[in-house]
Amino acid sequence: MTHLSLKEWADLPDEVPGELADGVLVEEEMPNRAHERVVSWLIIHLGNWLLARAGEVTGSESKYAVGPRQGRKPDVSVFLPGRQRPKASERLITLAPDIAIEVITPTPRDTRRDRIDKAREYAKFGVRWYWLVDPAVRTVEIFERDAKGRYVQVAAASEGKIKVPGCRGLALELDALWRYVGSCE
Repeated sequence: MTHLSLKEWADLPDEVPGELADGVLVEEEMPNRAHERVVSWLIIHLGNWLLARAGEVTGSESKYAVGPRQGRKPDVSVFLPGRQRPKASERLITLAPDIAIEVITPTPRDTRRDRIDKAREYAKFGVRWYWLVDPAVRTVEIFERDAKGRYVQVAAASEGKIKVPGCRGLALELDALWRYVGSCE
């Protein structure tokens, strides 16, 4: 087992997959088509809202130093308008995004990692809102970091519209999301 520093992890070639857990490169989830459709739909809809307001949304290849020996790559990351953003050239991001979104894959190991490990790491890193999107059961859960640094669920839905905390005037139409995801089946 080879241990890597955060810098070594960040400097790995782009074609080398994985996240850093306790200094060890670990296998990432294997996204299926539904997972990728959720990610692309979210990037489009969040991106359209953010573009007019000078915010930023990125996909899953952004590498975040969430702890001294922890490196994660959220499926979707959002920096809201008015916030400092990382430079485009940064390979290792040390600034917490406002929103980190993980799309849950159906394997128990990945579900545990998203619900427990990443939730704890993102909260400690300072990510204000953590979203879990589960295409298998068609749910969106939004958690907000409280004053004690723990996530508390502030919104959850499986259909209709869900208002996006921190994004004034933005509501996502979940029925449209699930139709889009279902069109690949």
